[in-house]
Amino acid sequence: MFIGKSLTNIRILHDLSRNQLAEKVGVTEQAIWQYENGYTSPKLEVINKLKTIFKVKSSYFYKEDMLSEADMNNIQTHNIAYRSETINSLNKTQSESMHIRFIDVFLKKIERKINYPKNILLELRNDTILFFKKNCEMDRDTQIKCIAELARNKIGLRNNSNKNFLFLLEKAGAFIFEKEIGETIDAYSLWSKDDRPYIILGSIKKSAVRRNFDLAHELGHLLLHYKVEFTMQDKKSYRQLEDEANQFASMFLLPEDSFRKDCNGIVKVSNPDAYLDLKQKWHVSLQAIAMRALKLKIINYQQYRYFFMSINKKGYKFIEPLDYEIPINRPMKMKSILQLLFDHDLYSVSDLMDELKVDQSFLTVLTGIEEEFFTKHRQKENKNFTVSELTFKS
Repeated sequence: MFIGKSLTNIRILHDLSRNQLAEKVGVTEQAIWQYENGYTSPKLEVINKLKTIFKVKSSYFYKEDMLSEADMNNIQTHNIAYRSETINSLNKTQSESMHIRFIDVFLKKIERKINYPKNILLELRNDTILFFKKNCEMDRDTQIKCIAELARNKIGLRNNSNKNFLFLLEKAGAFIFEKEIGETIDAYSLWSKDDRPYIILGSIKKSAVRRNFDLAHELGHLLLHYKVEFTMQDKKSYRQLEDEANQFASMFLLPEDSFRKDCNGIVKVSNPDAYLDLKQKWHVSLQAIAMRALKLKIINYQQYRYFFMSINKKGYKFIEPLDYEIPINRPMKMKSILQLLFDHDLYSVSDLMDELKVDQSFLTVLTGIEEEFFTKHRQKENKNFTVSELTFKS
């Protein structure tokens, strides 16, 4: 029997409305509604189109999907924190929360024999909550500064570098994924109900330095804005939450004492090129460096204005020097989990495809891991008879 809920879930996962899916399949929006609500079953030709669109097997639509036994409340849509200029549409929020639900269930399915390092981010979140309770009279800027310093120390970043930030964040407990989110969203994050911190990074047009700021921004949301209902905020309140996450990221990535020392030897403080060594050292954009320098009164407002006039004149607004030279780090935790399972024959790519009723391409959509990784491991599943199988008679 065709299971309409499986179609609904995977449609939302791919950010398609019923009307958009209907156009792709060549049926009416009403027909999609009927399929999803169990009033009619699609014909074989429609099933074939659906499986091609969603990169699954035909049988996917005739069984309960992986979300069927999951706690759907483990991922709370209203707690998703976006790094974005605007509050996002309900459809977009539903799509992204569905993506994390699929990831969350997928992880629970494969990680039963995996031991993770201690969840430092959970400890850090609890320390942050306790700090706010004890220091409720402290002004917000000072609160954020203290939490940024605490986070930097607890995660294990050195005082004079942001090297290996992404690695240390994953080691501390974050589950970080890449995904094509769209043009208007840089990243988003949330805590699951069972205390797993997720960060989703956009995979479009990002330099290493901008990615670092996205990561620090989302870390700020995870620590400062636990259980905030983002979808319930008006524009002014939403903007304030974003400003606080930006402030945290700036303080976290450019710690005050070390940053001041670095700026002492700069003569032409209004010239963006004078800060290239600092960009190379901290892996932070020139524009973020200038904003931090202004905030710390290392430069005045007139110098700051001239700095950004130079940024525009030199064509640095979208692509800065060193953007192509500083390597972009990619999340590796999910890939390492799968690598461990494949290497120890606890799972194979074919096992996952058969169990989930999906094509190999779906695993790439879900995890953000390049398809070549799965292809390579599938090829290893095909055993050939070699001389290693032979021995001499004694």
